[in-house]
Amino acid sequence: MDMPYDLYDDRAPAMGLIVLKTDELIEFELGKLFLGLGLRVHQTRIESAPDVRPETLATMADGMTAAAAMLPLGADIRAIGYGCTSGATVIGEDRVAQLVNAAHPDLPVTNPLSALKAACQALGVKRLGIVSPYVENVTDALCHAVEADGVSISAVGAFNQVDDQTVAQISPKSTLAGYLKVGAGDCDAVFASCTNLRAMEVIAEAEAALKKPVLCSNQVLGWHMLRLSGNNSQPVGYGKLFETPLHS
Repeated sequence: MDMPYDLYDDRAPAMGLIVLKTDELIEFELGKLFLGLGLRVHQTRIESAPDVRPETLATMADGMTAAAAMLPLGADIRAIGYGCTSGATVIGEDRVAQLVNAAHPDLPVTNPLSALKAACQALGVKRLGIVSPYVENVTDALCHAVEADGVSISAVGAFNQVDDQTVAQISPKSTLAGYLKVGAGDCDAVFASCTNLRAMEVIAEAEAALKKPVLCSNQVLGWHMLRLSGNNSQPVGYGKLFETPLHS
């Protein structure tokens, strides 16, 4: 028996996330942020190697457009974030945007590296401390990318891990200790890299102790996606960054 139906669309605007196969954190943290602001979240996964090295990170370029194409068309997605700081560093920010826009033309595309640069500009950061979970050559590539944008690196602390699953298991207490050690130096802000590192949950505590902005990959990515989509919300508990508009 055929039944009549009405079409009804009360969907909220949405955010799109390209998540690494190995990532265990970004969906939870940014899902919580976006859903708390009344936004929907659409996610897709991209193949990624468990060992975080420049040569393995570069391979994600091959699957970027196909992964982005799995995000639904016509779903009022306002911005797409590629969730890998080191991947964007190795592949290149512009290349990431081109590959994603091949599937979703005209949508704003960002990643944690681009978002970090935008956050530093918005906050007036000239000297940045970095907490990294990575091995030396991956950390060095990140530092060079930040310095190329005119921000000097004051100090770096690293956990020197190559396995992404190990990174996911590093305790927030360890990340907090890294924040406090690196951030105590002569810097305007301190940043913890990697979307798989538990850092966002200790930002408020670190900022209270350091009296300066504290940043992490998921936080800056979420902020930048919101600001690129024209959303100027200031959710509580996510750090001083969310009190800041996107620098024009």
